[in-house]
Amino acid sequence: MDTEDFDERLSRLEERVLKLENTSGGLGRPIGTAQAKRTSTKEFLMTKSVGSEVQKVLALAYFLERHEGLAVFNVSDLENVFRSAREKLPKNMNDAVNKNIARGFMMEAAEKKDSKKAWNLTSSGERFVDSDMA
Repeated sequence: MDTEDFDERLSRLEERVLKLENTSGGLGRPIGTAQAKRTSTKEFLMTKSVGSEVQKVLALAYFLERHEGLAVFNVSDLENVFRSAREKLPKNMNDAVNKNIARGFMMEAAEKKDSKKAWNLTSSGERFVDSDMA
């Protein structure tokens, strides 16, 4: 390595160290800036106009995908998100999911999750939650 390469590399490393020193806890945000707060399940549900148990399942499935980052979800995930929102569980979760599938808002995922049938939202389901439940 010649002196020019060494100097260039040293300069880049100094820039990186300075950038790291100016961030809080290595989280990549400048010191003194607030971290965006996560929306709770209940808060999210309160922003939606949910008229039925089937729509509530759809809205909470949307929450799982968009806010929790789940690519696919199963009945256990849906039950957990209902509990997180402190909502009464549907009498028949699978029936509510099947009604959303029939409406074109959900579809069965290609693979199972934790050895259980899994689903994900369709584009129509996402649009319905975004616009019709707003």
